[in-house]
Amino acid sequence: MASHVVMLPPSGSPQSRSEQAILVRDRFSWPAFLVPPLWFLWHRLWLEAVVAIAVMGGTTVIGELAGMGPAGSLMGLLVSIYVGLEGQAMRIAALRRRGYTQWGVVEGGNADEAYIRYAHEAASAPDEPEPSPAIVPAEITGQRPAYRAAPAPSLGLIPYGRN
Repeated sequence: MASHVVMLPPSGSPQSRSEQAILVRDRFSWPAFLVPPLWFLWHRLWLEAVVAIAVMGGTTVIGELAGMGPAGSLMGLLVSIYVGLEGQAMRIAALRRRGYTQWGVVEGGNADEAYIRYAHEAASAPDEPEPSPAIVPAEITGQRPAYRAAPAPSLGLIPYGRN
């Protein structure tokens, strides 16, 4: 079974938020590997698409100018491999920037099965209010935090943190 990260939208009632949840599968993405810029555009990752185009084009041009022949053209393949491996983590990071919160991780054979598991777990769990962020950080007030947070989990090389 594959694991899926459940991301909840920033606003709305608990019922509508759970219905609009986005599940991101933790796996190698073949479409992201084959056509990284188009995959980024499909998932509305505009900045990442521009960077991928620039890096892929730049590595190809540098390879050709260095006289590497076909090997120079294949340097763009490194970007494709990276995006195939880390594309899903980039999607999670982009959703977090848009205000989505991470509910948790569920397992399922496919997205439908994972969503059913998420819906079942979300319905059985009591609604907990989200903690409000501190207005003044503890470092400024001189107070020590009551606990030390564990390192943030990550999908590959990009950490996606906790809420």
